[in-house]
Amino acid sequence: MIDRLPSGSDRLDKVLGGGLPLNGITLLAGRPGSGKTILAQQYLFGNATAGRPALYLSTVSEPLEKILRYGQSLDYFDTSALGSSVFYDDLGQMLNDQGLPGVLARITELLRERRPGLMVIDSFKALRVYATDAGAFRRFLHDLAGRLSAMAVTSFWVGEYDDTDASDAPEFAVADAILSLSTEHTAEREMRVLQVLKLRGSGFLTGKHTYRLSPAGLDVFPRLADPLHDASYGGDVERISCGIDALDQMLSGGYWRGSSTLIAGPSGAGKTLLGLHFIFDGAQRGETGVIATFQENPVQLERILQGFSWSLKDPGIELMYRSGVDLYLDEWVHDFLTTVQRTGARRVVIDSLGDLRAAAGDELRFREYVYSLLQRCARANISVLMTQEVTELFGVTRLSEYGISHLSDNVLLLQFLRGDSALKRALTVLKTRGSAHDQHLRQFDITAEGVVLGEQFSPGQSLL
Repeated sequence: MIDRLPSGSDRLDKVLGGGLPLNGITLLAGRPGSGKTILAQQYLFGNATAGRPALYLSTVSEPLEKILRYGQSLDYFDTSALGSSVFYDDLGQMLNDQGLPGVLARITELLRERRPGLMVIDSFKALRVYATDAGAFRRFLHDLAGRLSAMAVTSFWVGEYDDTDASDAPEFAVADAILSLSTEHTAEREMRVLQVLKLRGSGFLTGKHTYRLSPAGLDVFPRLADPLHDASYGGDVERISCGIDALDQMLSGGYWRGSSTLIAGPSGAGKTLLGLHFIFDGAQRGETGVIATFQENPVQLERILQGFSWSLKDPGIELMYRSGVDLYLDEWVHDFLTTVQRTGARRVVIDSLGDLRAAAGDELRFREYVYSLLQRCARANISVLMTQEVTELFGVTRLSEYGISHLSDNVLLLQFLRGDSALKRALTVLKTRGSAHDQHLRQFDITAEGVVLGEQFSPGQSLL
């Protein structure tokens, strides 16, 4: 079994299958500003000891003084460790005067003198231009890797590599692990992405994982993609009320515990209100509920709730409000799952899916996340209600552009109808998985009591 080097971040170690290989060579690749230096120093200060110190070696890309100045602004930077367990050295002058042979000699000297457990060379890519030819650079790599292996040193080679370097640069073949840090653009949004390109002798989480940079270092949010799971799905075979008696009757007794429900309809039709009925009904029955919303901030939502004699001060309600601006889907999902686990919630409302879709970047990524999220909730017997806005006010012809309705156990459609010189609201239960349901179109009104269902529309009534 390969020994691991922890990063200080449980989520990053999860992506790496437990951590980076100890005593291996890790290539940190990314454009300037992607956080390579921050991540490298995060590893150093988290693992350096007086007995197995860490070396940070700068070359000719960034002055050592600048690295130290910016490093001191980070939470993990421990000035008391400098000179005892963490050592910095500048190879720039040696590189300019004596080239790669001089650098190799200086590194060999430092290895013997300091006996480090970790070493960073930043920037490693800058060394390549000092080789007399490709063969000389390969010999330098071979000799350096041999010395690091003989001394059992975990090393990080930091460089401003791009996609073309992966097939051409020989250091990619030498490295035991390769981490790519990049930035993806979708319209006006920017999203930082970490990807494991190589991890010798170990499994890891594939795909792109978003991350943020902060004074605490690199905070990674692993991609949520649950495959088919062997665990049982829920243990409670029971119906739970949606909070509206007449709708419970249409659903043949309510929703199944642990099921997922999609409520689709145009703006103002009452989607959020149906979700609030569901959450506050659960709170009255002693079931904690989470309202995850991007639509109304706490002040707006409290104003709405007061009109129906509800309140966010209810001890059984947890509000998770996030702005849709600069939203990372990965970050939101992990925050959501943490909130659900912390509160012990049995019912959750996500209002709305459109905001999550905008943060996803692409349709496939969005569908994978929704599928994985619903599967996790189903296994834990957590009932999920989601809202989805449709663009058509009248005569709705499709529910969603994202293919989410087939993932839901229940699908309810709200729509506006014209009649008697006034707009009417109508509700239809389109789907209840594994259950019979009332398929009639029912008129409903929004009153001080919330949603009140009326009679079904007569066969001869115009529904245009």
